[in-house]
Amino acid sequence: MKSFSIIATAAMGLESVVAEEVRRLGYECQVENGKVTFEGDALAICRANLWLRAADRVKLKVGEFRATTFEELFERTKALPWADYLPKDAEFPVIGKSVKSTLFSVSDCQAIVKKAIVESLKERYRLSWFPETGPLYRIEVALHKDIATLTIDTSGVGLHKRGYRARQGEAPLRETLAAALVLLTNWTPDRPFVDPFCGSGTIAIEAALIGQNIAPGFNRDFVSEQWPWIGERVWEKARQEVEDMARYDEPLDIGGIDLDPQMVEMARANAAEAGLADLISFQTGRAEQFRTDKSYGVIVSNPPYGERLGERREVEALYRAIGRAFAALDTWSVYILTAHRGFEAHYGRPATKRRKLFNGFIETHYYQYWGPRPLRRG
Repeated sequence: MKSFSIIATAAMGLESVVAEEVRRLGYECQVENGKVTFEGDALAICRANLWLRAADRVKLKVGEFRATTFEELFERTKALPWADYLPKDAEFPVIGKSVKSTLFSVSDCQAIVKKAIVESLKERYRLSWFPETGPLYRIEVALHKDIATLTIDTSGVGLHKRGYRARQGEAPLRETLAAALVLLTNWTPDRPFVDPFCGSGTIAIEAALIGQNIAPGFNRDFVSEQWPWIGERVWEKARQEVEDMARYDEPLDIGGIDLDPQMVEMARANAAEAGLADLISFQTGRAEQFRTDKSYGVIVSNPPYGERLGERREVEALYRAIGRAFAALDTWSVYILTAHRGFEAHYGRPATKRRKLFNGFIETHYYQYWGPRPLRRG
């Protein structure tokens, strides 16, 4: 089967998480800012879309070259084997971006790339006009320091759209970031897991998917499912792997708590949409009142940041309260994502480790408080 250069894009700070996921799928990879690149066949494209929890999109790299003039961009784009990917009836809009490059007019670059692709297809198909009534192939020309990278998006809607979030709050955490927060912990499915600021339930739901090894893309469609050169049989094989590898009988102890009863109902609805209603217990309550007799559990949460004027003192008092409450959980590990730079001081102790991540455009830190390892059984 033909091999392709595949790019899994990632939010800043999550590249290593995505790279580890790619390696778990069985592919060697290279890590750069915002992306992880690997080689694979058509099945690898399907697997990456279905399984990558922390990636934003999966793209197919058609070519990469230096271009400082519009003529270079046109000729080198035209020389690429577009007919290997685009059928005669393909719909192929071109989007673009340019950073620190001589060719800075994105609209001009898009138009030139589109024209070059049309000319390339004309030569291969011996046609003078293309109807663009068939499957969608969204092409991107990305210029960075005069290097043009031409890709085709294989995902369609971004990978954070899992298909289960029927309802959400005002500032929902992206599913990809929520999954990454869980993957960056020491949690294993045999340990209790709690999100005491659960909102619409995203972190708890992603933990349940990870706990039962359910692929995040199991409940949605991808644009490349319509591509004839991949075909139904390859996608069917990839989806059968998803079904075969799921551990639906894995017992889980996952809970979510929120102060707002409406958010709790929303979380329950989203868990039900994901088919996980029986696995996650959501309840109304205050995070600082969380108590448990269970041992070696893991808390992962995205509490309020106190970014608005007037909320800061209230949030700082909340951090102090949860710091006191969670200190009593002496065997538990705690992981908190917040944009508040003074979190550790208010929480009451320095983190074991912290990691810079971006929640959308907000720079945050992931404060990690590692508890002791569970005692080995037997």
